[in-house]
Amino acid sequence: MYVDGDRWRSHLRDAVDREPGLVPVCKGNGYGFGLGRLARRSAWLGVDTIAVGQYDEIVEVERRFPGSILVLTPWRPFVGDVGLDPRVIHTIGRLEDLTGLRERAGDTKPRVVLELVTSMRRHGFDAAGLRSAAADLAGVTFEGVALHLPLGDTGHGAEVEELMTDVVAAGLADRSGGRTVWVSHLGGSELASLRGHWADYDFRPRVGTDLWLGARDALRVRATVLDTHPVARGDAFGYRERHATRSGTIVVVSGGTAHGIGLESPAGEASFRSRAGTLARGGLDAAGLVRSPYTVDGKRRLFAEPPHMQASMLFLPRGARVPAVGDEVDVRVRHTATAFDQVLVT
Repeated sequence: MYVDGDRWRSHLRDAVDREPGLVPVCKGNGYGFGLGRLARRSAWLGVDTIAVGQYDEIVEVERRFPGSILVLTPWRPFVGDVGLDPRVIHTIGRLEDLTGLRERAGDTKPRVVLELVTSMRRHGFDAAGLRSAAADLAGVTFEGVALHLPLGDTGHGAEVEELMTDVVAAGLADRSGGRTVWVSHLGGSELASLRGHWADYDFRPRVGTDLWLGARDALRVRATVLDTHPVARGDAFGYRERHATRSGTIVVVSGGTAHGIGLESPAGEASFRSRAGTLARGGLDAAGLVRSPYTVDGKRRLFAEPPHMQASMLFLPRGARVPAVGDEVDVRVRHTATAFDQVLVT
């Protein structure tokens, strides 16, 4: 992945300046950049807190970022003693976990945020559970309430207003940290509206994709051509000894399943058009005609066979310009599911 450093850094700085209290999310594969690089970049941005997805990611960021580390996955008893460092903020979504963490921490007072369940139905207290937890915060340092909202363009205004009513009803406002609300997946206009309506609360947006991948024009992914082989109709090729259905060139390029090439997660699309596209792609797959993410001579090319672990074989029809070994070609990838051999930031 090639990164236009000036453009990327300018975007990051603008995002942090635009959203007071922004919490960079550094989880998974680090959005393709790696967790260590995101932790260092967060320190450069001057933020006081970052968020990781789960406890085993703390070790990747704690030496590179000096501030607080919020763990998004709720604490559970099977986590063990990981994350009892005073810099770590734990997410709590069950009463038994609040008790368990307090017992595990011993004489220290673990830092916690209480997560309120949203329409995602993923983790968190209901309104009654939040009130019960609010009455049982002895022995912990309370850092606020968390809201993890669903993705989508329909807006979350009505839901957040209802959730904020539950926060107020829990009677947390007079506690230290009781007016801090950590939110995910709220747009800038929604945050501005919330801050205007609930001016006595501090909303802290946790942002991952829109921060690290928000300047898409600053990111370019390319693969190296490793080999080329002309084939005539009927020639065998590949692991599975397939036979070419027409003349052309087999182009071997870097990138395979170990990098995330050819691996897909369910799209979850709901529109008729998107579902029709899925059915069409399924028909092509069944016929052995699978479009790859690689662009050669201006067009997305077909896989000659399923990707290998570290390389892929493409079919280039006769008449197309054949790249030379060592040339680079563009690749369209999902950054959150791709492992790059190199990330080159200018």
